[in-house]
Amino acid sequence: MNHVKSAMLLALLTALLLFLGHAIAGESGLMIAVFMALIMNFGSFWFSDKIVLSMYGGREVTERQAPELVSLVRHLAMQANLPMPRVYILDEQAPNAFATGRSPKKAAVAVSAGLLQMLSRDELAGVVAHELAHIQNRDTLIMTIAGTIAGALSYLSQMAMWGMMSRGGHDDREGPNPIVAIVGIIIAPFAAMIIQMAISRSREYIADANGAKISGSPMGLANALRKIEAYAKRIPMHHGSPATAHLFIVNPFVGGFAGLFRTHPETAERIALLERMAMTGEYRA
Repeated sequence: MNHVKSAMLLALLTALLLFLGHAIAGESGLMIAVFMALIMNFGSFWFSDKIVLSMYGGREVTERQAPELVSLVRHLAMQANLPMPRVYILDEQAPNAFATGRSPKKAAVAVSAGLLQMLSRDELAGVVAHELAHIQNRDTLIMTIAGTIAGALSYLSQMAMWGMMSRGGHDDREGPNPIVAIVGIIIAPFAAMIIQMAISRSREYIADANGAKISGSPMGLANALRKIEAYAKRIPMHHGSPATAHLFIVNPFVGGFAGLFRTHPETAERIALLERMAMTGEYRA
């Protein structure tokens, strides 16, 4: 099912890219967009993890540099029967985390510096286990590709808007209808976000449940989600883009227009399900 979902998502995002190219510069813009789509679809598969980690200033760490974190990731990866992923720390005080990589063998887990400071070991284990569950379920490829292409769409829209403003009222009879171009520039980024939202939100519930089983502590993850949600409203994420919000365990871009497009289920609902698991003991193998 994930393969079908990935193909549909890529097709929709690619179609948006082609539409925006044509809206901005007519036939020549369409050809440029076709070229961009080919490059981005290829590049997203092979390099999207590196792009996203670089976007957020991710720094890979070894056990010597971050012994407690790397040791915890190794222990939980063994519990999940996964290869040891690469471990990154993001230079961000906003507490959050995400996983990336096109396969379990090429996966990485990234946590922010703020997360390490604000969570207990049990809570951190819950977060890491959640991200390992995404790797286990092979969610990471589709999540990272979506973020990369949607981010490019947003950037292209901004560049196109500046280009149109700089041309002013220049009359180009062979060019596209300026009204169509403006509509495309405005709609494309929002359409990209809606498509990202179409990636089933159930994957977060599944990752929560599987993460609780991996860590053996539903309440550790529940308490972590509660803290991350509270701090996300007070401490902004300084790097990255709302186009990649769906990668994180909790949406770090909760203000402004980003808050209108939920990429995650309600955190309160996720916590309630984890509390139910703790009460029933269904997280035990």
